[in-house]
Amino acid sequence: MGDIARIALAIAVGAAGGTLFYALSLPLPWMLGALTATMMASLAGLRMQGPVRIRAAVVAVIGVLLGANFTPDLISQALDWAVSLVLLAVYLLASILLVMPWYQRIGGFDAVTAYFAGMPGGLSEMIELGEAAGADVPRIILAQSLRIVTTIALIAIWFRWVQGYDVGRNAVQGGFADISWTDLGLLALAALLGSWLGLRLRLPAPTLLGPMIVSAALHLTDLTRSAPPVEIVIAAQIILGTVLGCRFQGLRARALVPAVGLSLGATVIMLALALCFALVIEAATGQSAEQVLLAYAPGGLTEMSLIAIALHAEVAFVALHHVVRILLVILAAPLAFRRWKG
Repeated sequence: MGDIARIALAIAVGAAGGTLFYALSLPLPWMLGALTATMMASLAGLRMQGPVRIRAAVVAVIGVLLGANFTPDLISQALDWAVSLVLLAVYLLASILLVMPWYQRIGGFDAVTAYFAGMPGGLSEMIELGEAAGADVPRIILAQSLRIVTTIALIAIWFRWVQGYDVGRNAVQGGFADISWTDLGLLALAALLGSWLGLRLRLPAPTLLGPMIVSAALHLTDLTRSAPPVEIVIAAQIILGTVLGCRFQGLRARALVPAVGLSLGATVIMLALALCFALVIEAATGQSAEQVLLAYAPGGLTEMSLIAIALHAEVAFVALHHVVRILLVILAAPLAFRRWKG
């Protein structure tokens, strides 16, 4: 089977999983359904390949969607977010101090591998930094991948069945028929120009942040009030879930079970700590604990922002905190590691 056939099979499995989750009104159906279906198929030995090459284009669509949620009224509240942004650094430090011993004592990781496996940063950045430091890279890949997957699942379940929020349907309502050609052109421009700027400026998550910034500028200046069509957003979520699920290709279910248990424990520690910080911040500033929890959750920027959209939360608040988290980890993790080893 060629690469194109394996990619097509992966997307078909992901789409089937998303459709099933949507029909059952399960949380975040298109992404979580695609992720679950492709992960199970990967562990069962089905030969698939994630559509990694088109992920950047898909992420750009999500970036444009996030930018559509920026409004002048929302930005005027930015100064009120200073407390939670400052405490974010404290949360990250507390997380690694709790999770690193978990991976060492329960998982049997060496100290260097536990450090980069437990660091709540981006997957690619932690792999690169960990490899340079001599860590066990496969363990880092598995720990970081499972953390993202576990966080998405736990957050979706928490808000749907514990908090009672409706995250079973897509929050984007307008389809192609509801958007003018002019608005479609502006949104496409935001995706293309934003991706180019993000790569040129070397932003973290460039094809997400670049389009988000350009889209936010278009919406803040009222040049457009439209979001990407729901059909494209659904397709984007299916592809994102499929890419995540296909990361488990080549793994055996028997070998994955202890890794899942280890990741579940680490993620629960981080989320419980995030919930404590969220309650403190709510009491101190009045900011919703639910939004702070989403902003502090150790999941991916793209995935947590999509959940924020589904919950009609302040996407700018959630996205900004995840951008700051990634920047803090990228800048501080290697410095702290060198100081620790020294």
